[in-house]
Order: sequence, then structure tokens, then C-alpha cells
Amino acid sequence: MKKYILSLFSVASLLFLSSCNNDFDQDVTEIKPTSGEANFSNYIAIGNSLTSGFSNNALYIDGQNESFPSIIAKQLQKAGGGDFIQPMMDDNNGGLLLAGVPIQGTKLYISGFADGSPIIANVEANPTTDITKKITGKLNNFGVPGAKSFHLLAPGYGNIAGVATGQANPYYVRFSSSDTSTVIGDAAAQSPTFYTLWIGNNDVLSYASGGGVGKDQKGNVDPSTYGSEDITDPTVLGASIKGIIDAMVAAGATQGVIANIPDVSAIPYFTTVPYQPLSPTNPAFAPMIPLLNETFGALNQVFAALGVPERSISFANDAASAVVIKDKNLTDIGPQITQALTPILGLQQATLFGLLYGQVRQAKASDFIVLTASSIIGQPNQEALQMLVSLGVPTEQAAQLSINGVTYPLEDKYVLTQKEQEPVNDAVNAYNQIIAQLANQYGLALVDANTMMEELGSQSGLSWNGVNYTAKFVTGGAFSLDGVHLTGRGYAIVANEFIKAMNDKYKSTVTQVNPNDYSGVKFP
Repeated sequence: MKKYILSLFSVASLLFLSSCNNDFDQDVTEIKPTSGEANFSNYIAIGNSLTSGFSNNALYIDGQNESFPSIIAKQLQKAGGGDFIQPMMDDNNGGLLLAGVPIQGTKLYISGFADGSPIIANVEANPTTDITKKITGKLNNFGVPGAKSFHLLAPGYGNIAGVATGQANPYYVRFSSSDTSTVIGDAAAQSPTFYTLWIGNNDVLSYASGGGVGKDQKGNVDPSTYGSEDITDPTVLGASIKGIIDAMVAAGATQGVIANIPDVSAIPYFTTVPYQPLSPTNPAFAPMIPLLNETFGALNQVFAALGVPERSISFANDAASAVVIKDKNLTDIGPQITQALTPILGLQQATLFGLLYGQVRQAKASDFIVLTASSIIGQPNQEALQMLVSLGVPTEQAAQLSINGVTYPLEDKYVLTQKEQEPVNDAVNAYNQIIAQLANQYGLALVDANTMMEELGSQSGLSWNGVNYTAKFVTGGAFSLDGVHLTGRGYAIVANEFIKAMNDKYKSTVTQVNPNDYSGVKFP
């Protein structure tokens, strides 16, 4: 069971009351819902996890019922819209089974508190949703968690035989019409009259959330050669989205709303864990500071002698210190470290320092420490411990050199450095230009999700009837416990943005919803 304590973050303030300013102000008592120039009779939603209602790192019934398309559909029904059917999960725990074997974990929840901080864990239950049990018949929500833009046009993405190899998506397996069908083909077969499309987030997010361990595939237009954590070439994304829109047009749906891609720096997965979490007031860390500074002293002299004093590692007695990270973009000076320290420390110790600290520095304010690092910073790294022992390092010394973010550098997957953010930002900008062009070309309404997320990420956030929503982890109200996906309230905010865009474009008067009526982060 996954369990961790966010000991770095206080949740003492759990109320979100602010001024009575409304960022979604609409007096629905004076508005009669109408469809305007739009035909809402068969609304289809196309996208990824954000479209499916994924929340708290899982898909489950309550989350699906508060997906933004489900919220929109209920408002469209007041203006002539029809039923909206989703491929529902079998329980509220989340998780998936393949022939009785768990392949996806259950949702996250706050199981309690320790020293005023939330303990976040997976629900202790077995999944009951087995992907071998097919869903057939009419569907309206074609949101597939994990899907990238080109996946929606890929034959076999719902073939159960490809799940083990990563060639197929287990969520789509549940409702794919055949082993060779495509998501967009199945959506088009529903004869939609109106659609929403929000895709492309995962084309860049998988690289960012993985700490930049993937590859920027800009210039490579063959997505079959991509890794799961790679950044999609903008041309591939553009062609994929165009293909999706063309499929909708061919099916008779020329009206719809498309959304662009938010900047990852606005979501709590990247903004919650501080780069300086090592506090001298922490009784577990403070006694280590003198010995740490003494140990790194010789290494720092080598850094200075090699002309890279900016890599020096030190820990303050009167302020919080930055974590130690591995930066793969730094020149590896491990051999030089070993050579310089051998006369001082001996060959074994010098070799060890060269191995551990050849591409190391302390984090900067411009680096993003990802949310999942919160559970391992300051904790022993068992794999590193075993590796060092296997190299002949005494167990006690190996343990001292295996503390994540202190003596053992945080691995690349836990840090998105400023250098690694550059291709992410470039991709998001390129994607959003393409999406805007396609919206204009096909006469679709456009939701600026990027700006919306920036507003949520600002200090003031967004408000409705005195309740303030921000991108603050746990206390902001809009994001769920995985730091990427939204709460019901967050999805209601998104639904309102889509409703505003469709009303502006199609002269409809579909009423917005009150986000306060939906679920937020639940506390014990």
C-alpha cells in the first residue's frame, strides 16, 4: 500500500472563504437555457483522463459522475440535450483487474494526520473492475486516461492482448468495439451532433511528470518510435487533432469546443514540494548538519579546483537548505573527483565520491521537485544502500550515503530542472498555437485552459459565492490528491469554461454551475 506523510506542508487552514467576488458570475434565475445555433441532441466528449473524470490518481464512480463532460451534459439537457452515458467503473475504490489480477491501484485518500500534516494513502481495498468485462452499447464519454493525441487514432489501442506490452490502454479495452478499433472511430460511430475535445496534455505531461527522463521528439514524426515519457512532436499532435476533428466532421458533427494545453508549472504536482525542504529545526536532520558539511568539505574543494564552485554542497544551521539532486545536463566529472580525492580519502572512498557526485548539485528555486518526492526526501534509499554494499562499502557507511536528497542525490525522475522545463514550455506553446489555428479553421469554440490554470495558480485564484479556489495542494480545493487531476469542484470550474465558450460561439444560453455544489478534497 502506498502511504506517505506530507510532513513539509501545513494544512492548518482548511477554509476557503474570501471576498464575494465571482469569477463565474451568472444569475441563472433570469436565464432560460437555449441551444442557440448548436445541436446538443447527442453530445460526445473526447479526451484523456481529464475528460474521463479521473481524480485522486484513479478512475471511480463518483469521479466519473463529476467529470466535466457529465456536468456539461446535465446543463445541455436543459437546452435540448440528450442522455449522456459513460463507461462506468464498478466501484468507488478505483483500480483495474485483468482476469482477476490487479493492474491499476486504488484511489488516494487522506487517512489521518501526523503533526498537523495529512497522511495520504491508497484505499485499502481490492479493485473490482475487470477489463475483460466489456461495455457495449451507446456511449458519450470517450475520455481515456493516459491517452496521448495520436493514441486516439491508433488501431488496436483497445486490444487486450496489447495491455501487457503497453501497446493498448486498459481503460479503452473496456469499451473498445473491437481489437482493431480506434477511440475516435468508436466515438464517430455514435453519430454525434456536438462534441468537446481536450487532448494533448499527456503529450508533454508524461515527460514533465517523469522528471524529464524521456526524450523531446521534436522533428520525429513517427510516434511508433516514441517512449511512454517522450514529448510528442508538434506536427504529430497537430495532425492527430486534425484527424480527430475530420472524423467528427465526417460523422456529421461540425460544432464543438476544443481546449488548449495548460502550463505544467501551474499545477501542484510541480509546485508543492519546496526546493529547500531540509530545515535545521527538524530534530532528525539538525544533528547531521556538522558532519555533513565536514564530509562534503573535501568535495567542495575539488569542485572549486575544477572550476565548478556552483556545485558545492552545504547545509545551513539557520535556514532551510536545498536538496541534493542529480542533474544529467551537467558534465560528469566523476573521474576527476576520484583522482583528486584519492590521496586524501583513499581509492575506495574517492571512487565512491566520484560515482555518487559526478553530476550533482543542490536544487535551485527554478527547479521543480515533483510531488512524489515528498515521501522519499530524507529517507534511506534501499536500492542505493544495496548497491553500495555490493561495491564493498561497509553497511554503516553505505547507510549514511543513502539518504535521499541529502547524501544520495535525488534521482532524475524526481526533479524537473530548469533546463528540462525548456522543451516542455516550447511544446506547450507550439501545441497551443496549433490548437488555436485548428479551432479557427474549423469554426470551433476555444477554451483557453492555459490562462484558466494560470489564474488558478495565482495568489488570488478564482472565486464563486465567497469560496476561493487555487492550485494550492490540498487546501486550494480545485486539485485532487495526485496533484494533477481535479476534484469535482475543479471539474465544475472547467465545465463552466467550456459552457462560456460554447455560449459565445453558438449563441446558446446554457447555464453555468456552482462549483461549490461539487466535491472537494475530503478530510477524515
